[in-house]
Amino acid sequence: MNQLRYSLFILAGACSYGFQASVVKLATNAGYQAGQMTGSQYVFGLLLMLIPFIITKRIKLQFKQIASLLGLGVLLSLTGVFYATSIQELSASIAIVLLFQFTWMGIFIESLYLRAFPSAVKIVSAVVLWAGTLLAAGISSEGLNLLSDLKGLISGLLAALMFALFIFFSGKTGTEVPAIQKSFIISLGGLLTALLFVSPAFIVDGTMTGGLWKYGLLVGLLGVLVPVILFALGTPHVDSGVATILGAAELPAAMLGAMLIAGEHLTAEQVSGIMIILIGIAIPQWPRGGRIKPKHLYSS
Repeated sequence: MNQLRYSLFILAGACSYGFQASVVKLATNAGYQAGQMTGSQYVFGLLLMLIPFIITKRIKLQFKQIASLLGLGVLLSLTGVFYATSIQELSASIAIVLLFQFTWMGIFIESLYLRAFPSAVKIVSAVVLWAGTLLAAGISSEGLNLLSDLKGLISGLLAALMFALFIFFSGKTGTEVPAIQKSFIISLGGLLTALLFVSPAFIVDGTMTGGLWKYGLLVGLLGVLVPVILFALGTPHVDSGVATILGAAELPAAMLGAMLIAGEHLTAEQVSGIMIILIGIAIPQWPRGGRIKPKHLYSS
C-alpha cells in the first residue's frame, strides 16, 4: 500500500506539471513572454516554498548535500529552458514528442546504474507510451522535417535528457533530507538557473505588478511547489524506471488542462492517445503491484 502511495505522489506531481502548461498558454495569449513566465514561475515557486520551509523540520546540511540539491534544481530549470527553445524552433506537437523521449531515456539511465537490462514490462510500457504520445500530440498529421532545424531537435532532446536525469537523481539525492527542505533548495537552484537565461528586469519594471503575478503565482504553485515536493516524497521509494513512466502522466494532464482551462478541443485521435498513455503508465503496476527488491532501492 505504501508503494502505491509513493507512486501516486509521482503521478500527481507529473499531472501538476502538465496543468501548468495551460496557464503558461493563457499568459502568453495575454502578451507575456515565455522567459518572463519561466522567471516568475521560480520566483513565486520559491516564495510559496518558503512558507512550509519555515514551519517544518530542517536538518543541518553539508556543502556537498546543498550543492547536489541545487544541481537538481538546475536540471529541472534547464528542462524548461530547452523545451521553450524547442517550441520556438519547431511545432508544439513535435516539441512534445521530443520531450517525451525522457521515458525511454530514464529507463536506459536506470539500466546503466543497475548494470542490468530493462525488464520486459518496462520495455513494453515504453513502447506503448511512445505510440500514445504520437497520437496524443497529433504527430501523424504532421511532417517530421527535424533535420531542417537542428537547433529545435537538439533542444527538445536535451529537455528530455534533463527531465530524465531530474527524475532519476531525485530518488538518489538528499534522501535523508526532509522533503520540504529538499524541495526548497531544489527550487532555489531552479531560480538561480532561470535567471541566467532570463533578464530579471520583469520583477522591477512594472510587468510583475501589472498582471504577470496572477499567472506567476499559478505556475509557481503548479510547476514548482506541488510537483517538486511530491517528487521529493515519492521518487526515493519508487524504482526510477517506474518513476519515469509515471512521469508520462504529464502529457494527458497537459491536454486535459488545455481543454478545461484554455478551451481547446481534443480530437478523437488525441483522446485515443491519452488512453494509450494511461495504459502504458499502468502496465508496470500490474505484475508485481509496484514492489521493489530492497537491493534496488536507492541509497544516498
